[in-house]
Amino acid sequence: MKNEAFINCLSTFLPNDPIHNDEMEDFLGLIQEKHSRVKNIVLRQNGIATRYYALTKQQTITHTNAELAANAIKGLFKSSNELNKIELLTTATSIPDQILPSHASMVHGLLKNGSMELFSTAGVCLTSLQALKIAYQSICLGDKKNAVCCASESVSATLLSKHYDTEYEKCHDIGENPYYGFEKDFLRFMLSDGAGASLIGSKPDKNNISLKIEWIDMESFANELPTCMLLGGNFREDGEVISWKSFENSALIEKSIFAVKQNIKLLKQYIISYWVNHIEKCLAKHNIPATDIQYVIPHVSSMFFYHKLLEEIEKRNIDLKEEKWFTNLTSVGNIGSASIFIALEEFMRNQSLKTGDKILLLVPESGRFSYGTALLSVS
Repeated sequence: MKNEAFINCLSTFLPNDPIHNDEMEDFLGLIQEKHSRVKNIVLRQNGIATRYYALTKQQTITHTNAELAANAIKGLFKSSNELNKIELLTTATSIPDQILPSHASMVHGLLKNGSMELFSTAGVCLTSLQALKIAYQSICLGDKKNAVCCASESVSATLLSKHYDTEYEKCHDIGENPYYGFEKDFLRFMLSDGAGASLIGSKPDKNNISLKIEWIDMESFANELPTCMLLGGNFREDGEVISWKSFENSALIEKSIFAVKQNIKLLKQYIISYWVNHIEKCLAKHNIPATDIQYVIPHVSSMFFYHKLLEEIEKRNIDLKEEKWFTNLTSVGNIGSASIFIALEEFMRNQSLKTGDKILLLVPESGRFSYGTALLSVS
């Protein structure tokens, strides 16, 4: 009989005050002093009303990615003595503050607690479940008695207008349509900052509700599908990727190589069908009827895809109806890898649960189309 692992506490950290739609460009700035032509279109589709930025209106960074993570982790503990007992820290993020050292190392440096084992995951949104699975497996193997898993994102600093001005101006000078950057510009109105952390132990908390991690499954389709979301490179005309290492220094700025970009056509073509294929496969593998699941928390980038996912699930007669679903996307925004933990924390704080209730976590990653599903049960 294998050991068990339980999420015994959840904590989140959202920087500064919530930012409404009409304030976004006050923080991110205007590209070439012009209001975005796609902002209102994107906001209508994503349904996000407020989000959080680790920025001031003067475009000064208020919290680094590592600081967001450290603040969320500290919220798990009542004292520094408890913090010092952590045996394993696993971290997830799409965009760390630096390429080297690892994000986990920088977070540990801020915590200034005892020595521990570290693990950093790399990727986009699915890094959250990757980090959670490392913690889960370490405890189930008996290698660790406890672990902290934290996902954090500080993306707003990459969305500032100064990162786009040079490319915009160059395209305008050579006669290209300034609407060139939809795949870049639209992401400026999709993404947010924040962090979510979980404390995982080998036994449930006797004084509070715990969540037993039943299983975590992930699946990549990079063998079948091309790159869809990219930072630190550019798309070739044939869809393949050119690394930032291949560009001259001047081109890194002129082509906004370190701005996040996404192929919208690929996203709409593949994201939902492959996602539901993965969900069906997981339920079948673990022999879990959808009727046995009381709650579903999907990480979605926008309410547009929330409804598309729901439509496809209903089309396939999978009994995961909308009344089971929870999302806080519209109030906190799309916080990438941190979204699933931030949603789970709010859900647990406000939902009346009973022992045995099952919660399904659904996380897609459009980097090159990977998906993750986790089943939790209330203990």
